[in-house]
This record gives sequence, structure tokens and C-alpha cells, in this order.
Amino acid sequence: MPLGDFPEQRYLISARDLSERLGAVTLIDLRPAEDFAVGHIAGSRHLDLYGVSLNDSSEAPLNAFVQIFRLLFGTRGVSSDKPVVIYDHESGERASRAVWLLALLSHPDARLLDGGTQAWTAAGHELVRLKEAPPPADPAKAPPTSPPYKGEVNPDLLATRFDVHRAIGDATAVIVDVRRESEYRGTEKRARRAGTIPGAVHVFWREHLDGKGAFRSAQEIRALYVSRGVTPDKMVIPVCQGGYRSASTFIALKSLGYPRVRNYVASWGEWGNREDSKIVVPGSSA
Repeated sequence: MPLGDFPEQRYLISARDLSERLGAVTLIDLRPAEDFAVGHIAGSRHLDLYGVSLNDSSEAPLNAFVQIFRLLFGTRGVSSDKPVVIYDHESGERASRAVWLLALLSHPDARLLDGGTQAWTAAGHELVRLKEAPPPADPAKAPPTSPPYKGEVNPDLLATRFDVHRAIGDATAVIVDVRRESEYRGTEKRARRAGTIPGAVHVFWREHLDGKGAFRSAQEIRALYVSRGVTPDKMVIPVCQGGYRSASTFIALKSLGYPRVRNYVASWGEWGNREDSKIVVPGSSA
């Protein structure tokens, strides 16, 4: 995918551009630990955020959730004065969510390696293996605790359940359900209640990726979303199960220059488990 097609590139970086900046960025591998051990980009630090999720987007649990990531990013040396590149095996949901989290924490230059390790090796670059297992921790020789990353939360990039409730029926907003069609239609149940949010349009998140797991061209992505009524003049709220897949949609739309995109961080893990959520089942006569 030619990144030059995109008017706003701050969320993406190509394998070629990363190879030219490799020593000047903090590089974080979001894949499972076993994949990191078998082969990673030289200089990477491993961080697996999968499973650290939120099921209540009210103020207190949201603040605690954000603080966890400040601490985790701090342990990997993230600072506001150095660019960060995060990667997965493709332009995947894990890396997308981590990039969105750093954007949420006002990092000035956090990017996703478009196409991940697949694009890296396809461009002729190598992955390196861990030569030996890390030594057992010795409390007596433990290094000083890494300071947390201190970026302030940018509320314009975040949607809570309260924002989603307000967006229902609002002609200036559009909720985008990026889950599988079976989740959207309620035939696949991953919470207490199944279905979707009233008025939500369905755009499966992988539709904006190509067959190699990289982002499609800007023209293709724009045409896809505009055809479903997701236009730049609206406030867009992507929704999935836990804020992972919806983060990829966030990156796709923000890279196109959409000005108002807010990832619903708790997504269906919160919405589908609450009794006060408004839910519809597409195609149902009930």
C-alpha cells in the first residue's frame, strides 16, 4: 500500500521507511512471546497487551485502565521525545490497538508498521531470534522501576458508552460495527446479549486490508466507507468486542484525514453485558 496516497500518514509507516529510521525509533513487538522469540525485528522490545481489556467505560475504571498502559509503555522505554513503531505479523488488531492507545495518550509520533513482519521480510529484511532465554529475575539486582509514560488523555479519540448512547439517532454521527457479520447479526454470541447498536452500519474491519494484511489504497478505503455512509463530515465511532479491531478502523479513517473518529474502547464487552444498553438484532422482526 503506497503510504503517499494518504493525506495524514502519522499512524502508518512502511517497511522501507522503517528500515531507514530503525535506530531512531522505539520499536515494540505486539505479537505473542513465542513469535517474538522465533523471529523479531532487531532492537525490538516485546509487549503483549492482549487480554488487558475494559468492560466499564465510566470514569474510575477508565482512568485505572489508562494508568495500566502508562505503566506498561513506560517499561518499554516509551517517551514523548522519540518516535514509536509498533508491529504485529500484519497490520493487525493488536498493533492497531497499541498505536491507538499511544495516540490517546497524546504521543506525537506513534505508528503501525503497515503489513507487519510479513511486509518486513517481503522487503528483504531479516528477523532475528532470541539466542537464549532471559535469565531468572534476581530481586537484589533489579533495575530501577521504569517511569510511566505520562501523556495526557486526548478525549477526542475516545468513546465511552455514554458517547455511544448520545450518538444513537444523531444524524451527525455514525456508529460502525466492525465485527464479523455473525456477531453483528447476533448469531455469534460473545456477551450476555447479542446483536448490534441501533443504527450501526456494518463494515467488517478486514475489508480495508488487502490479501497480505496491509492497508488497501486510500482510494479503495475511502470508497468502501463512503459507500456505507461513513463520511468525513460525521463523527465516527467504530465498535468491536474489546477495542482491538475497531482501532484498525480508527487508523484507516484517521489516515484518510477523517477529523472526528473516536474508538469505543470497551465496545461489545461492555455494551452487550449491560441491561441498560439499546440493542437490535438485524433482520429480526422482534
